[in-house]
Amino acid sequence: MSLGIRADPVFSLRIVELPMPTGSKDTGVLLDWLLDSMGLVRRSGGDESGALHRIMREAFLTEPLRGWDSKELGDQTGLSNTGIHHQMVKLRECGLVAAQIDGKWHRYVLRGGSMAAAISLVESQAVAVLGLRASELAGMVEASETRMAIEAEEDETPFSISIAEPGPVESEGRTSALVSDLGLAGGNQRSGSDLARDILAQFCSSHQPITLLALSERLSESRGRVTTVVDRMRAAAIVERAPMVDRIPQDAFAGISRQFDARGEEWLMTRGGLGRLEEQVSKTLIEGARNGSLDIDGVREALAPVPLEDQRILLNTLGGRLAYGYRIAGADGKAVSSRVMLGASRTLRRIRTVAERLDMLV
Repeated sequence: MSLGIRADPVFSLRIVELPMPTGSKDTGVLLDWLLDSMGLVRRSGGDESGALHRIMREAFLTEPLRGWDSKELGDQTGLSNTGIHHQMVKLRECGLVAAQIDGKWHRYVLRGGSMAAAISLVESQAVAVLGLRASELAGMVEASETRMAIEAEEDETPFSISIAEPGPVESEGRTSALVSDLGLAGGNQRSGSDLARDILAQFCSSHQPITLLALSERLSESRGRVTTVVDRMRAAAIVERAPMVDRIPQDAFAGISRQFDARGEEWLMTRGGLGRLEEQVSKTLIEGARNGSLDIDGVREALAPVPLEDQRILLNTLGGRLAYGYRIAGADGKAVSSRVMLGASRTLRRIRTVAERLDMLV
């Protein structure tokens, strides 16, 4: 029997890449993993995880298509009406649960009649919505032939992104709305979205990596706040960390000059690492340091034939360290969009796999 008019909110979901519960046959463990991976539980204290877990376990996993109303859910789980309402808003926004209006009651069902079916529907919707938002992001990125010239650092940051349909917004606030909807602004949406918008604009227009210090100075913000936003962008596969190889000559020059004055030529050739280089390279650097003619351009010219990895080692032996910066993760908007979609598809596929396992055990 049809229960009446559908009443669904705007789609909104956060997905988080977590270690798979490999081999677990505990339905409680699998359910908690799914709720965490879909960003439905905030680990800030309280019994939010337990409340949502009870609703799913005691109602929707046992009778997914019953058509539960709030009173029945409260009776089944022991939760208050306020608690039920709060959790149902989240479940409906992420697309796991649908509601139909039957008189004065909202009756809730697990979409598709099973966890795997509901996740499959959520996955399709999430990919479609994120595709739209990723296209907006792609339109902001300036194409560059130099941005990706150096290979990025291998990034083990777990993928995490928010996916939300665009809502009503003034045209001048679209970028702020986008960064908020992608979860880049954090909890403080007003001030956070302005900072995230400005940082994203810096990355999209830059053709070279930018350091956190440079970003904080340009935007007159603390390095801590800038780092927090950049970390969210890295988790969303929008930004990546890359070595700033153009600074190697500058840092190597500083190291050679400092160590020559402090420890001398013999130390530079042995423990300082110059002896590991080709003879002509080390000779040029040592002679320049000895007669005072060495400068940054001279170091750059001398190191030009030296492999990048050997240049990194030289910096370390001189007591320095290769500088790293951050850049938008693609030569153009299409590449950035593809990278974001790839991370989301991988995470959603993992969620679907665990949902299928849960259904088999329920």
